[in-house]
Amino acid sequence: MKITFIRPNLSDMRSGDAMEPLVFAILAGLTPPDVETVLYDERLEPIPYDEPTDLAALTVETYNARRAYQLAAQFRRRGVPVVMGGYHPTFMPDEALQFADAVVSGDAEGLWEQVVQDAQAGRLRRVYRQSGYPPLAGLKPDRRIFRGKRYAPAALVQYGRGCRFACEFCSIHAFYGSNLRQRPVAEVVAEIEAAQRRHIFLVDDNIFVDVPKARELFRALIPLKIRWSCQVSIDVAQDDELLKLMEQSGCTTAVIGFESLDEHNLAQMKKKWNLRHGDYATSVQKFRDHGIMIYGSFVFGYDHDTVDSFERSVEFALRSNFYLANFNPLTPMPGAKLYERLRAEGQLVFDRWWLAPAYTYGQATFHPRGMTAEQLTEGCFWARQQFNAYGSILKRALDFKTNCRDPYRLGLYLASNVVSRREILKKQGRGLGENMALEPILI
Repeated sequence: MKITFIRPNLSDMRSGDAMEPLVFAILAGLTPPDVETVLYDERLEPIPYDEPTDLAALTVETYNARRAYQLAAQFRRRGVPVVMGGYHPTFMPDEALQFADAVVSGDAEGLWEQVVQDAQAGRLRRVYRQSGYPPLAGLKPDRRIFRGKRYAPAALVQYGRGCRFACEFCSIHAFYGSNLRQRPVAEVVAEIEAAQRRHIFLVDDNIFVDVPKARELFRALIPLKIRWSCQVSIDVAQDDELLKLMEQSGCTTAVIGFESLDEHNLAQMKKKWNLRHGDYATSVQKFRDHGIMIYGSFVFGYDHDTVDSFERSVEFALRSNFYLANFNPLTPMPGAKLYERLRAEGQLVFDRWWLAPAYTYGQATFHPRGMTAEQLTEGCFWARQQFNAYGSILKRALDFKTNCRDPYRLGLYLASNVVSRREILKKQGRGLGENMALEPILI
């Protein structure tokens, strides 16, 4: 038997910022050794629909759902059954089942093995639903699935799953609830050593959901002498011991969700805890004191945002010499409380923006209260252009405390900013999927 793993892109195009899709290494590790597996990542390569295979397996995100459904139609037209999993099919199983033969809802461990067995026997069930939260001990991603592919030179490694916060716009809490799990530290260390990469991206949605366990991991990383990146909540800044451990263990960059400079917006999105331990400037300085470059993330469109919010946020990001920054229109995602609220209030531009042929990347998907939808779209793109202007990139590069602290950081900074600028300009205003009708399964 042969299984073809597919990672859809936003549309049929190539991207220059693709990182290893860790989920497929996990699935490959769960697949019996007598089953052949191959991965095609549309961000890097076209999909060979006519290559013989027995099962097409797609992991679907909301942004690539329309494209995933179009890819599924190509395989089903050739008689190949299709199974879909990931966040989007978990939250929208009835929608996904219009385009796939089977849907996996929730984490794959304990389910994927059954999917493979049923596919071999020609009796795929329509839905495979995870009944709980499988333990992460013993997880063995098979990275051979990535051989020969030109991903960014960083290995993605997962320590834990879940987040202790429940921000209104985020679907992570809806997916995992209050469940928080970590892998044994020794297994994570062994995986990092086997990856033989100088840079590691710890992909946990918030690696500090359990601070004692985070400390245990960072102490174990020190002897490895690696460089690593992560996603963190800003409240970590109040823990000087943890920041020191991050620095000692090789943390170079951290993605931080600032979201908004307005405390009323933070309260509305259930993230006022961002300011619990002090103002943003003080927290940023603590990260900088430990040489940690910050990738700042902002969202716009909450009730207290106006057209002036964009300029204030860009000025703050530039003043802070952020390594990278993202300025996003607030986007209601399936499974998140935000989506249900905006739909109930009648504010949505599209009922399901991810399927709407008229929707384009970067476009506002709802009508905010403090500006028009068009102003939200234009303001976010303006902010991205200002932050990623060549003059801005050069000025921020000369920050000797972080971005220019050493040759490694400077090289990482320059490469990341050049790629980020190019990808932003390429994706803005591009439609999702291709200009063709979706083909639901007729049952």
